[in-house]
Amino acid sequence: MDDPQEVQGSSRSPSRVRRWRLGAVAAALALAVLGSSAWAGADRLVGHRPLNPPDAPQAIGPYSQGISTGQMVFVSGQLPIDPSTGKLLADAPVEEQTRQVLRNVRAVLAADHLEMAQVVSTTVYLSDLADFERFNAAYAEFFTEGAPPARATVQVVRVPKDAKVEISAIAVR
Repeated sequence: MDDPQEVQGSSRSPSRVRRWRLGAVAAALALAVLGSSAWAGADRLVGHRPLNPPDAPQAIGPYSQGISTGQMVFVSGQLPIDPSTGKLLADAPVEEQTRQVLRNVRAVLAADHLEMAQVVSTTVYLSDLADFERFNAAYAEFFTEGAPPARATVQVVRVPKDAKVEISAIAVR
């Protein structure tokens, strides 16, 4: 099939052959990454399910609080909003804002029967890196079992709703 003449002489067009090869490569990569369980759970690889639990604050825009797909859960950036009141903890110190954010992350994970120990990666947005040590101490309280997740922490000019911290997460079953 590598000979262009053979492709042209066959019922398969070159673009159709390329698409078939790309599909085969994608399937091989899925097997390599996910192991043999990829075939058994192939139905889970196709779709995704939104997670919008009532014990996490409602999204402030057109997005889901989390997405469950296959063996992974992606948690959208969470803000220090108290889900019972819908209010931002605007005047709270960074430690308390961090705790509320991580309680919100935990609530989204719990909606899909996951725990904080299953978080493999987080992305942290701080409005001021001078708060890093205080943030880090509060953050560590939520990752006491197993290895802490991989993490990127950056200072940004502004966090939505003028919060001091926002955190997104990825968890794996």
